Amino acid sequence: MSSREEILARLRKNTRETYDMPDLSQLKPVTFSDPVEEFCRRTTMTAGAKLVEMKAGDDLNAVIRQIAVGDSVADAPGQSGEAGGGFIIASNLPGVEAQLNPDTVADVRELMKVDVGVIRGCIGVAENACVWVPQLMKEKAVCFASQQLVIVLRRDDIVNNMHEAYDRIASSSEYFRQYKFGTFISGPSKTADIESALVYGAQAARGVTIVLQP
Repeated sequence: MSSREEILARLRKNTRETYDMPDLSQLKPVTFSDPVEEFCRRTTMTAGAKLVEMKAGDDLNAVIRQIAVGDSVADAPGQSGEAGGGFIIASNLPGVEAQLNPDTVADVRELMKVDVGVIRGCIGVAENACVWVPQLMKEKAVCFASQQLVIVLRRDDIVNNMHEAYDRIASSSEYFRQYKFGTFISGPSKTADIESALVYGAQAARGVTIVLQP
């Protein structure tokens, strides 16, 4: 018997009173008349992320460069140290101009110098502005080590609530076809645990931008 099983067995043995699970059949998940509008509102007001809505014909690479410059990554590169306002972009998305590819880096530590990581979000959730990001790259560290994270998401992939999101995840075999990992990301990394001082980028990206594609 493992330590975990032993601890659980002791808990069960010493449980004196049990209760039936509550009936949740009458509870209905929250829905919105316009999930996309609600997702956009909560992304900026609740999650603390930035939002860029692309139009048909817009150049994704131009949008990414503008995000980098707007966040002063180009003026003060986080880890690249390049002169003249250079910055390092990491992505494996087709068509994205990047200096590093998380599928082909020789050492995952190379991603520690990334200024802008560009990844694909597969589901946006209107009720909490979370984005489902399955591991679609060999080195998932790009999702957490980048100074600025850009999540590319299609408008059609926005759902009302977490119930709908998990239904989509459960019904798709593509998310875990190659890698057995996925996570929800909502806004930049931040913590106020130490001396009640709010710090961005403590565990992951210090800035997140959702790029909403038509």
